[in-house]
Amino acid sequence: MFNLAGKIAFISGGTKGIGKGIASVLKQAGATIIIAGTDKVKGELIAKELKVDFMPLEVTDQSACQNVIAKVVEKYGRLDILCSNAGIFPQHYLKDMTSEDWDLVHSVNLKGTFFLVQAALRVMEKQHYGRVVITSSITGEITGLSGYSHYGASKAGQLGFMRSAALEYAGQGITINAVMPGMIMTEGLQAFGDDFINHVKKTTPMRALGTPEDIGYAACFLASDEAKYITGQTIVVDGGQILPEVQED
Repeated sequence: MFNLAGKIAFISGGTKGIGKGIASVLKQAGATIIIAGTDKVKGELIAKELKVDFMPLEVTDQSACQNVIAKVVEKYGRLDILCSNAGIFPQHYLKDMTSEDWDLVHSVNLKGTFFLVQAALRVMEKQHYGRVVITSSITGEITGLSGYSHYGASKAGQLGFMRSAALEYAGQGITINAVMPGMIMTEGLQAFGDDFINHVKKTTPMRALGTPEDIGYAACFLASDEAKYITGQTIVVDGGQILPEVQED
């Protein structure tokens, strides 16, 4: 089950963290993987490590999104799976947040999702087949996090976009779903420091942080043929983080 052999999968933000975890899992499932990111040097190193392809991409550039998808089709003949994963989460408290701070997060997280998904769907529509998996978050749709109102708004926006897009393509062999991670051990989370990480572990029911591969397994399911009757839906992967009415140490 969940065999992706013969499938062509493109993963934005695939050079680190959750994107790298998704790439690793989908490759294990048999897919041909193309990872994308803004850092060409790092991207090529990670591509060599994972034995996958790399293509540079800035998701805030609509033409660049269209061009990179065209390159995938030119090289591989088709695009079966898009994992729209690129995202940023700089902390800015609301009292100090500027218009530029807000716009940057929304440009990458929300507009970047729109640009890349739109480009992929044009290919998938011609194929009458496709799987789109968006990396969103529990922050915004379900929970809040101090200093991340711009991020939460962008992540909730992704899910509103996902549901309406799923309706537009539901009759064309294309599914569009999202994974909603909780606290996942990535380079970005490590930057918060040990005190924060230990606190999160204590207040998460499973008493552990998730791994990027945990998100990859959920994405792999949604990208599979077995998930063909699931569209416009979300899977929360958070170790039970959102369940307690009161967080306890």
